[in-house]
Amino acid sequence: MSDSPEKLHRELEAARRAVAELQARLERREAEHRTSAKELEDNRSALLFMLEDLEAGRKKIERAYQEWIAALDAVDDAIFLHDAQFRILRCNQAYRKCAGIPFKEIIGRPYWEVFPKGAGPTNACATLHHHPPQGGKEKVVAEEELTLPGGGIFFCRNFEAHNTEGGYLFSVHVMENVTERKRIEAALRDSEEKFRRISESAQDAIIMMGADQRISFWNAAAERIFGYTAEEALGQELHSLIVPPLARVAFAQSFPHFQQSGEGPLIGKLIEVSALRKGGKEFPVELSISATQLGGQWHAISIVRDISERKRTENALHHLNRALKTLGTVNHALVYATDENVLLHTVCHAIAEDGYQLAWVGYVQHDVNKTIKVMTHAGHEAGYLETLGMTWADNERGQGLCGQAIRSSTTQVCQNILSDPDFCVTWRNEALKRGYASIISLPLASEEGVFGVLCVHAAEADAFTVGEISLLDEMAADLAFGVSMLRLRLERDWAMKQSQNYLGGLRDSLEETVRAIALTVEMRDPYTAGHQRRVADLATAIATQLGLPAEQVHGIHLAGVVHDLGKINIPAEILSKPGKITDLEFSLIKIHPQAGYDILKDINFPWPIAQMVLQHHERLDGSGYPQGLKGDAILLEARILSVADVVEAMSSHRPYRPGLGIEVALTEITKQRGSHFDPVVVDACLVLFREQHYSFNI
Repeated sequence: MSDSPEKLHRELEAARRAVAELQARLERREAEHRTSAKELEDNRSALLFMLEDLEAGRKKIERAYQEWIAALDAVDDAIFLHDAQFRILRCNQAYRKCAGIPFKEIIGRPYWEVFPKGAGPTNACATLHHHPPQGGKEKVVAEEELTLPGGGIFFCRNFEAHNTEGGYLFSVHVMENVTERKRIEAALRDSEEKFRRISESAQDAIIMMGADQRISFWNAAAERIFGYTAEEALGQELHSLIVPPLARVAFAQSFPHFQQSGEGPLIGKLIEVSALRKGGKEFPVELSISATQLGGQWHAISIVRDISERKRTENALHHLNRALKTLGTVNHALVYATDENVLLHTVCHAIAEDGYQLAWVGYVQHDVNKTIKVMTHAGHEAGYLETLGMTWADNERGQGLCGQAIRSSTTQVCQNILSDPDFCVTWRNEALKRGYASIISLPLASEEGVFGVLCVHAAEADAFTVGEISLLDEMAADLAFGVSMLRLRLERDWAMKQSQNYLGGLRDSLEETVRAIALTVEMRDPYTAGHQRRVADLATAIATQLGLPAEQVHGIHLAGVVHDLGKINIPAEILSKPGKITDLEFSLIKIHPQAGYDILKDINFPWPIAQMVLQHHERLDGSGYPQGLKGDAILLEARILSVADVVEAMSSHRPYRPGLGIEVALTEITKQRGSHFDPVVVDACLVLFREQHYSFNI
């Protein structure tokens, strides 16, 4: 900025005094010396030359002043200067706009008269010039915040200017408009409060880790899930607190890259990992990590969900699915078996291929030593059976699981070979060498009594759940029955009849087992209890109306019974939620056809049950899910199920709405006839309700 007006004014006054002194000196010389006209002319010329210099200096001072004013006007902040009497000496355009009046009404007035009362810091300014200078010509003597009546919040800094002798010259007020900054600060505070409320009500743990790898945020759910209070967790190194030791190295290696870029192998992904509770116990979690930049540094925000219960459910389903698959394969083998040894071999291989370590069958021998003869085996055996010297005699050698199962005719289970004190030490060592951790021995019995034993070995401890044992018991009973049937081959007619009855029983058993599993879904969602059964009944009626074969109709009915089986993977609180579900919750619900398919796909039904379940939410125009199939790419059975499902769902009550009634449901399928739903299926459904007066059994 150019020189201040006061400095320019002093220079101008000094020039004027010099001219006056020169004029006086010339007059004295003229009076005293009466010089010649030539000397007077010379002096006059010199005087005129000096006056020209003074005029040039004046113009220079004026240009500098205008530059100084222009510089003031270029500043966006409002600025004004006042003298010791608080009269405004000069202000810039920004100040004039704030005042809303012309410059001529501002200059010379006390500054508090420019704005209405209460708009300026009058008390602070009234004593500004009483502060003595401290080692400089100007200093900040006041900082304050004020609000103008017309709106706007300003942060005002007040400066004093002094001359070299310490005398007061003027004060400068700089008014910075902080309205927008204040709005942003208020919005930020509001956002922080909303985040706090959301995080504290969240069911998942929300944890923030700073650039120093220490915990800077820890919500209530984190306290519940991990066991540490906020006071215990905040400031702690995150990885050493909740990450298992084996995973810490990977975290440490990727963290420098995250610090620099906010990127990493886990950022933006949903993964399942292990975490540590207080006390050091590991448990499974679902982890999502995002990065945010605060103060120029990258911070990690982790959302952690405890999935221990879900894993237990999945594990139970895995065991049931494994046993169901084995049961289905064995039943299939039983149907086509023509030779006893082939049957035993097929059964053992089916068991070993479905996730078990070893399966073998031994037959009771009625010799002196009451030995058990190994008939066949499959899986990882490695000479194990030769080491056992098995017997079913009631002596020391006969106290193993096989001997007890034969003598008692009951299933015997050892869930942990390593820790079971009753398990023979010799057999334990041989079993552990081959990686066996648990064993189940299932007696094979006929009407004459126990004739053999089926033993299954697993690689994990506690491998056999209650449901799995029940299915394996059923399988052993089926196997024993199949053997008995083969042994009665000479009685062909009778055996054939019994076999037909038996196969019907097997199918009923399999279907009842599936129904039992499906019932667990309805037990978790009481509002839709009976939904699957009613859909199955309506789908059966539609299929019958269409004239489909009885066997195909039966398959459609069974698919209807289990079409929502996949909802077992959906949290119960979502299924029974009384209010409107969110997009995220709906996206979880939409995976249930795929989840049901995954459970059923490996079971050898006579019908494409798994595909029917997978496709029952597909639509003719491709707008359905999960595959977006169109037209004839959708099974006829699935097209029938989709109509039955919509009609039953719309007419029935749900937690989030009352039932809409059958007429609304029929209107909906009529409206979507040909676009979403098969026209032939819709017409058959309409005939059932409007002409044959079909109704749901409550």
